[in-house]
Amino acid sequence: MRRFANFFVMAVFLLGFTRPAQAQAGVKFVDARVGYDFGEQITFSARIESPNPIKEIQLLFRDEREENTRVIPLQADPDGFVSYQYDAASNLLRPFAKIIFWFQVILQDGGTAQSANYSFRYADDRFDWVTRQEKNISVHWYDGDEAFGMAALDAARNGLQTIQGLFPVEAGEPINIYIYSSPTELQETLFMGGETWVAGHASPALGVALVSIKPSMEQNIAMQQQIPHELAHVMLYRYVGEEYDRLPTWLQEGISSIAELYPNPDYQRALDVALENEMLIPMADLCDPFPRDASRAFLAYAESASFTRYLYNAYGSLELDDLIRAYADGLSCEPGATQALGASLTYLDARWRESVLGANLLGVAWRNFLPYLILFGLILIVPLAEGIAMLRRRKKDGN
Repeated sequence: MRRFANFFVMAVFLLGFTRPAQAQAGVKFVDARVGYDFGEQITFSARIESPNPIKEIQLLFRDEREENTRVIPLQADPDGFVSYQYDAASNLLRPFAKIIFWFQVILQDGGTAQSANYSFRYADDRFDWVTRQEKNISVHWYDGDEAFGMAALDAARNGLQTIQGLFPVEAGEPINIYIYSSPTELQETLFMGGETWVAGHASPALGVALVSIKPSMEQNIAMQQQIPHELAHVMLYRYVGEEYDRLPTWLQEGISSIAELYPNPDYQRALDVALENEMLIPMADLCDPFPRDASRAFLAYAESASFTRYLYNAYGSLELDDLIRAYADGLSCEPGATQALGASLTYLDARWRESVLGANLLGVAWRNFLPYLILFGLILIVPLAEGIAMLRRRKKDGN
């Protein structure tokens, strides 16, 4: 159900301003409000009282994690009322982000006044969310009964325990998991442009995980896959901070995949088919964002999960932690692996293919080098044939 969220600044606990309002030159900011229709528009308003003539009024707002602040000039009506409607359909804001806003006045005599900083959470208000919480984990859903929500909370708690066995991290700040009933509704929330194969998404810096799970007989399997996976992205971000983006994509997704409580059985089939058809993607090519093509992206996830599990089994959690730290410190794909594990990524890729996938590396090498061997042979055969012909001519001339 679509609802218009209306937050009153006067209610301190709703908007949570961070410092008292300034009243330079007797300026007062009264009845400041914000309301929104998610994905469509956000309306900011206030009434400004000033004993002195006002030259300019501005609204300033930003996502708390953005560096750039939007500055909007406003015009007051005779009663001092100002309002601004932000087009959230064309100018996207991150779903569930904390938005900070304030008002500023410049007087005719050069004086200035600024309101308090106010904030609100730009949550998806299209649904009637039901919420259950355990310690710092909150699960939100709108389709399903109480048992559905508790099963999701169980998957989150057990997933967190699995993640903490992979690398040492505390839960820390609150974590919010939103469960959509379909991938389409989730993708509409994220404006993902038709990537219909995407079933989940994490906003690690916000501590938010979004998954798409419909109540059904298979809901527990979906929960045990999707919830720990997205939760691992959040926890990995909390472990390394803003250096999270330095980690290779295969490591981010690989760690999230092996955190799943119910591994995806289709991954192995995808690996088998790719191996048989010589279509495996080199791990070095998966350091950057995955292919957008659905089938290649799925293979990239499958390889990342299998490769990361191989590294974890072969080297252990301490070395996996060293690998995470090496990449977080800024080392690129090959040097990071060499420093943490003592072997290049290319070598580890080959060992994984041989020991886990059963690849015949000698046969692969032979097929790869065969064209060069043929070329080398041709280079040798031509001079050799000419030499033999010359010897025959000399022998004939000698006779």
